[in-house]
Amino acid sequence: MIQIKVMIVDDSAVVRQVLTANLAQDPGIDVIGAAADPVFAMAKMHKQWPDVIVLDVEMPRMDGITFLKKLMAERPTPVVICSTLTEKGAETTMQALAAGAVSIVTKPKVGLKQFLQEDSESLIVAVKAAARANLRRLGAAPVPAKLSADAILPAGFHSMAETTDRVVAIGTSTGGTQALELILTDLPRVCPGIVIVQHMPEKFTGAFAARLNNLCRIEVREAVNGDRVLPGRALIAPGGRHMMLKRSGAQYHVEIVEGPPVSRHCPSVDVLFRSVAKCAGKNSLGIIMTGMGDDGAKGLKEMHDMGASSVGQDEDSCVVYGMPKEAAKLGAVDRELPLIRIAGEIVASSNGGVRGQ
Repeated sequence: MIQIKVMIVDDSAVVRQVLTANLAQDPGIDVIGAAADPVFAMAKMHKQWPDVIVLDVEMPRMDGITFLKKLMAERPTPVVICSTLTEKGAETTMQALAAGAVSIVTKPKVGLKQFLQEDSESLIVAVKAAARANLRRLGAAPVPAKLSADAILPAGFHSMAETTDRVVAIGTSTGGTQALELILTDLPRVCPGIVIVQHMPEKFTGAFAARLNNLCRIEVREAVNGDRVLPGRALIAPGGRHMMLKRSGAQYHVEIVEGPPVSRHCPSVDVLFRSVAKCAGKNSLGIIMTGMGDDGAKGLKEMHDMGASSVGQDEDSCVVYGMPKEAAKLGAVDRELPLIRIAGEIVASSNGGVRGQ
């Protein structure tokens, strides 16, 4: 068995000890070292380079973001951020994701040891996803039975009155924060309304949306229940809750609901895509992008079957070619495109569909 070599960088001795023990539970992971700060880590890494780095943000001598930027410039290596959840920390973590971190695992200020021991599976999953990102391939193992979108929104479709309003629905996961930034910053002020599910923990989506809003010409915000879907606006589903598209007359809005994870995620892309299929049908464009697993594949197929145009991010531009691959296997994807062309497809969709069809 080829093991994933992991380096842990955290100034807390307790965190280093617990994370090392947790990761060691998985036979596919080998923790080759732990360090109190990036300076110590680099000395160890030069002797044996890791496949994945688990990195804290606030540390002595060199903070995690500075280290991450240096790492990505000199020797890109998959990084999982393990950060405390505070308002400041959330913004810092968004900066880390923008700098190239693959994913985040949150840790609380109190009850830290117990939390890390009880939530070890999320870290193991994050490390394995990061390792796959490094290999630029899917290679995912079979997953246990999981809930479908039926748990939130029943299947079945209803007829709709004609409308000219277009809706773009985007679903993404690992690598999606950087991909979304590239797409949304490239959009003009005049573009169709956009609804987005990015797999991200609760409290981080607000900071992520605020950061994008400062960078983009369009309005980007974390969705709240009842928000209108309007041209020039992108709504990002809040972490920990599902987002569904609804329609009242000719107007679209979103509904934010509590519920169990669907396809192992909350928010779930499958839930969003199914709701778009039901409420917008052929007046929508579905886009599935980089991410591990299959969340969104079935939902995109439902959109496709209702006449929606559909796009999958191509393998070469994905951090993890998982979600688009699974959607393509179901026949849900009309065409695959590199990341740099997706913004153009969104603009083109306002004229009635995906270009070239």
